[in-house]
Amino acid sequence: MQKGEITEYHIYQKISKRIKGEDNQKILMQIAEDEHRHYQIWANLLHQEVKPNRLKILFYTIVNFILGYTFTLKIMESGEEDAQDAYDEISKYYPIAKEILGDEDKHEVELLNLLNEERLNYVGSMVLGLNDALVELSGALAGLTFALQNTAIISLTGLITGIAASLSMAASEYLSAKADNNPNALKSSLYTGVAYVITVALLILPYLLISNPFVSLAIMLATVVLIIFLFNYYISVAKGYNFKKRFFQMAIISLSVAGLSFLIGILVNQLIPTNI
Repeated sequence: MQKGEITEYHIYQKISKRIKGEDNQKILMQIAEDEHRHYQIWANLLHQEVKPNRLKILFYTIVNFILGYTFTLKIMESGEEDAQDAYDEISKYYPIAKEILGDEDKHEVELLNLLNEERLNYVGSMVLGLNDALVELSGALAGLTFALQNTAIISLTGLITGIAASLSMAASEYLSAKADNNPNALKSSLYTGVAYVITVALLILPYLLISNPFVSLAIMLATVVLIIFLFNYYISVAKGYNFKKRFFQMAIISLSVAGLSFLIGILVNQLIPTNI
């Protein structure tokens, strides 16, 4: 517990330096100081100093940099629940643990009130770009795989289609947001476009690296499921959504469209033979 307190002290300090808003920084610094005070309590009881877990500090620093402080703090909050159970048990032998437990409960409330990260205000825009790219491009690539059976042409066609669709989707999101008098219409469109482009790149990559179109198709579909899993896990943690429901909903829609498009590709190939 002592090592955990000094480790979290350093983590909260590092996150506070990257967070926007003076009030938010003060809250995180206060929590960091509380963690350090808890460390000192255990150090006095155990008569020894311990070093923080540097690997854990590095891990949360990287997670905070890539995924933002909301996701990072929510993950840490889940760890706090385990700590609360442990402190509740320890308090039977060391009453001071009840004071520490009270601080941990207070931290949870303060953290929940703190979380208002800009990128999470654009979840709808990211879902629009991501979901549209997954459904449209996975379907198109599945259909092209059987219709053309040439990875070079499939990847080229998919790339052109994907870039054109991402620009179209970003423009549509901008116009839609403008029509709703959204002052952040440009940001909404950028989040939509960027989510679309990243998804396009990941789905086309197997066709660029592997010559067998059907192996590329299998890897592309596995990539679709992985993207859906990772994105929904992130959103479910950061926003408190139901992970299982959202994951299966997106996965079923995307894979159903891909399967239908694959059948259309077979039909097109039979009706309009190609010599490529």
